[in-house]
Amino acid sequence: MLASVLAGLLVAGCTEGYAQPQAAGEQPAIAGGQSAPRPADVKLASGEPRQSGGVIAAGGADAVYNYGPTVMLDRGQTRMWWCSQYGGAGPAGDDILYAQAQSMDGPFTGPGGGIPAAVFSGAPGQFDGMHTCDPSVLRVGSTYYLYYTGAAGDHALGNAIGLATSPDGVHWTRAAGGKPILGPSHDVHRANVYGAGQPSVVYLDGWFYLMFTDTTGRAAGWNGAGQFVLRSADPAFGSGVQALDVGGFVPVASTSAPRGRSIVDGFSADLMWVGALDAFVVAHETDGGTTLTFWTPDFTENPFQPVLIPGPWKEGPGLVRRADGHAPLSSADPCERVPFDVVRATSIGGANAPTDLRHFGLDLLGSQACGNAGRTAATFDGVAMPSPERTMDLVRAGVRVRVDRRVVAVALAGEVLEKAPAAVAALPVAARLRSGAEAVQAPGKGFAFVLDDKKRWRVPDGGVVGNNGSAAHPVTTAQWDGYPKGHSLVG
Repeated sequence: MLASVLAGLLVAGCTEGYAQPQAAGEQPAIAGGQSAPRPADVKLASGEPRQSGGVIAAGGADAVYNYGPTVMLDRGQTRMWWCSQYGGAGPAGDDILYAQAQSMDGPFTGPGGGIPAAVFSGAPGQFDGMHTCDPSVLRVGSTYYLYYTGAAGDHALGNAIGLATSPDGVHWTRAAGGKPILGPSHDVHRANVYGAGQPSVVYLDGWFYLMFTDTTGRAAGWNGAGQFVLRSADPAFGSGVQALDVGGFVPVASTSAPRGRSIVDGFSADLMWVGALDAFVVAHETDGGTTLTFWTPDFTENPFQPVLIPGPWKEGPGLVRRADGHAPLSSADPCERVPFDVVRATSIGGANAPTDLRHFGLDLLGSQACGNAGRTAATFDGVAMPSPERTMDLVRAGVRVRVDRRVVAVALAGEVLEKAPAAVAALPVAARLRSGAEAVQAPGKGFAFVLDDKKRWRVPDGGVVGNNGSAAHPVTTAQWDGYPKGHSLVG
């Protein structure tokens, strides 16, 4: 626990300083984009402040600390993983606990209805032999990805980031051969010897965006505070890695490249993509509560002024996110309201460490998220909803795909609405995914449906193909490339 809390002990000294806009770099289009000029430093009104009546989740009797949550809205459930410790869970160090509930105010219970379960612990003899902490969980298709801080002990610069995968979010297998996917850069050695950790990951337009702490990063503050960003199409960040620098994203040889730019002054932060605002948001703790700092898709400008979710805190927040790390829509008014909810530790427990997880939130008003076709496309990207033909519509890259089987639409969607907003009708229907549609599979390429337009629409895995009543037939890479390319249905 000591290795994972070192940074948290310093965070209370951080001020509300925000990184300044940098020169724009080259960047692929994201989530449909906006056709109008981007906003800059706009002040959004807030309303509907809320908080839970008490503690919503805690471990069993000997779990004396509970902090660093990741919270996922996943197929009708609110799922949460966080850092704690059970005496009987494995090595004497941090464990990752899991619980679920019907709402973000709980009560959160383990998979069988009892106390939260320890689902991930240290692997003796490995880089994470004692501590596994600070989880960030995504689901892409039918695969869950767990990014976490691991440490073999409580020694200086011992923290690094690891990756595990799961079919259900409960039973995990270490990826990357059990090796860390990211460690300290060793650009600068400071008094804070935490190292690298506290990951937060978002999946957007085929990229995994990884935000993290590195107290040795060149652009970190005097106390090691700072948040760095890498991205890659590879969830293990073993190839095609790009680092956010002062000029935008640039290719780097590995995840250990020098850390040239930090996007916020803080520790233990969380990252989310907000389609309704066409922006990333970073949640980090400041004196009065959780501050939300907004960035344009290329991290060059602050489109909106920071917003504070007030209240007590003792360790960094977990944003309530969709399975892909995107912001959920407002059920009341998705075109004008954007809900922001966080779960954070609020007191210091018997081990002199953070505990008592509680929920806080508010809505931002006047987003104009359906103000034009581009905004509507970004707002509803990855969302499935009923179509006028008793099928489901899935919004991807500014178009609708009409899906015959609800189970397939749900598997491909980050969020499901029970009623289609009127604004979505302006988005064209580009293709129909019929039951039993032709499907192909190519080595190193994955799976795709070949729809009525004869284009290749990539899907995350073979499970989606099977649920559609289809059977993927093998094709060569040349045959795969010979199909006209439709939009990816992966996310």
